[in-house]
Amino acid sequence: MRDQELDAILSREQDIAPSSGFVASVMEAVGQQATTPPPIPFPWLRALPGIAAIAVALGVLLVTAFGVIAREPTAQPTFLELQAVLATTLELAKTIRAGWLALALAISFVCVKLSTHLAATSENR
Repeated sequence: MRDQELDAILSREQDIAPSSGFVASVMEAVGQQATTPPPIPFPWLRALPGIAAIAVALGVLLVTAFGVIAREPTAQPTFLELQAVLATTLELAKTIRAGWLALALAISFVCVKLSTHLAATSENR
């Protein structure tokens, strides 16, 4: 193609019209989106105690682990010392029944993910 032919083709004005159902389908989608209620905000105030408890537990674990290391700054902690710290931490976890808490959190997480997935798939239909 030559430049003159290309210019002639591009200089012609053509009326571009949408297909027959395009405008109606767009307006229907806009109306549906306008009537959809806003998403429910995450209840951060209710989650804060759990987040704080996790932060405190991790802090205690780190302080305990670094306390063992800091007792003998010149020597590396032995495997038995680290094992004792881990055993103490696990005993504390048994005392506060952390296994049941972890199981409850895991079940809650799976339920939320499953319901979110089901809601998303039913919305797409």
